[in-house]
Amino acid sequence: MEHKHLIKICRDVLDLNRNKDHTMPAPHLYPHQWLWDSCFTAIGIRHFDTDRAIREIDSLLEGQWSNGMIPNMIFDGAKRYRADRNVWLSKSSPYSPDHVATSGITQPPLVAEAVMRIGEKLSKTKRVAFYKKVVPKIAFYHEWLMTERDPHEEGLTLQIHPWETGLDNSPPWMGQLHEHSKPWWIALLEKLHLDGLVSLFRRDTRYLPPGERITNTEALIIFDMVRRFKRKSYDITKILHRSLFCIEDVGFNSILARNNSILIDLYKEARMKMPEGLGQKIEKQSSSLQKCWDAQTGFFFSRDFITHDLLKEPTIASLLPLYSGAITKDQANRIVECLMDRKSFGLNHPIPSVPMNGANFDEVRYWQGPSWVNTNWLMIDGLKRYGFHKEASMITEKTLELVNLHGPYEYFSALHGNPLGAADFSWTAALTIDLLSD
Repeated sequence: MEHKHLIKICRDVLDLNRNKDHTMPAPHLYPHQWLWDSCFTAIGIRHFDTDRAIREIDSLLEGQWSNGMIPNMIFDGAKRYRADRNVWLSKSSPYSPDHVATSGITQPPLVAEAVMRIGEKLSKTKRVAFYKKVVPKIAFYHEWLMTERDPHEEGLTLQIHPWETGLDNSPPWMGQLHEHSKPWWIALLEKLHLDGLVSLFRRDTRYLPPGERITNTEALIIFDMVRRFKRKSYDITKILHRSLFCIEDVGFNSILARNNSILIDLYKEARMKMPEGLGQKIEKQSSSLQKCWDAQTGFFFSRDFITHDLLKEPTIASLLPLYSGAITKDQANRIVECLMDRKSFGLNHPIPSVPMNGANFDEVRYWQGPSWVNTNWLMIDGLKRYGFHKEASMITEKTLELVNLHGPYEYFSALHGNPLGAADFSWTAALTIDLLSD
C-alpha cells in the first residue's frame, strides 16, 4: 500500500470539499456542515493543518443554540439552499442563533474527542488556550443533553429523530417509525404506489442509485417528523407530550459516555473548574449503559424511552459500547466474539452496519449493511483501549485496503468491498489519514 500516495488523494479530497472555515461531507450530496462529520474531519486534518482543524470546530460551535444544543446541521447561507433552510426554519425556536440557520436536532456528541485529538498536535500554551475557549461550550452542550434529554433523570439520554443517532435508517429506528410514526396520508401514498413521487424532491437519489439510500416511505416519515418538530418550535416538552415513541439510542449514549470522560480530562488539562453537578451527571450517564446490556445475546441494545423495553435487533450501535470505555472486560470480550463471528459481523470487509444474519441486512442500503470508515474508526479506538490490539490492527488494515482500492467513498459493501454512496467523502478521507498516521 502506497501510504504517501493515499494520503495525497485524501488531502486533495479535503481541499476539494473545503468551504471557507468548514468542510462539506460531499459537495453535491451534502453541501452544508454536519456535527459529527466535522468532528471526524478535524481529527484527520489536524495531521497537516492544525489551524484549519481548529477553525472546523470553531465553525461548528458558531451554530450552538443558547440552550446549549449543538445542531446536527449548519446551513450554507447561499440563496440556492433556501429550501433546505426553510424545511427546518430554526428561527421558530427562541434558542436558535440569529446569525446562522441550523437544524433543530443534534447528532452524536464527538466534539470533545475532536478537540482532544487536535490538542495533541499543539504546543502546551496553544493547547491550553484552545481548551479554555471551547471546553465551556462543550460542557454546556453535554449538560443540555443530560438534562433536557434525560427528563426522568435515569442516566440515558433520549433521541427524538433517527438523524440524531448518525445511523439514519438503522433497522430498530425504522421499525419503530413504521409502527408508531407513519401518518395516514403516507400509508395511503404507499398503498396507492404513489410514494415514488417523493423522488422528485430528493437530492440523494438524483446522484446515487435509490437502492443505496433510504426508501421513499422512510424519507416521507422522517421529513414529516421534522415538520411536526418545527410546528412545536423544537420545544422538547411539547414534542414528548404527543410522542408515541422516543429511543434511548445505545450508540449515541456510548459516544456521549466516552466524550464525557474526555471532557473531564480536558478540564484537568486546562486547569479549569468543572461546573457544579456535571461530574455526578457524567458518572450516572456512564453507569446507565448497563441498562442496555442483554447478557443472553451478548449485545447492548437501544431502549424504548417510554416502555424501557430493549429493541433487540443488533446493529453496529450494539457494538459501540466498546468505544465508550464504560463496560466491563467480560462484556468487551462478548462484543469482540460477536465482532469476529463470520455469520454476523465478521465479514470480508468489516464492520457491517447490520450483521449478515440480521433480519434487515441489506448489502448496499445505507446503514442497513454496508461498512463505514467512521464506525470502524470508533471500534478500532475502543478495541485498542480494551487491549484487543490484534483485532484493531486487522480492522485497520482491511479498512485501509478498501480506501486504497476504491478511493474515499461514503461507504462500502461489507461482503464484496464495492464502493457505495458518495465519492470523495470527507470523513472517509480524513479518518484514512488518521489511521495511516497512527
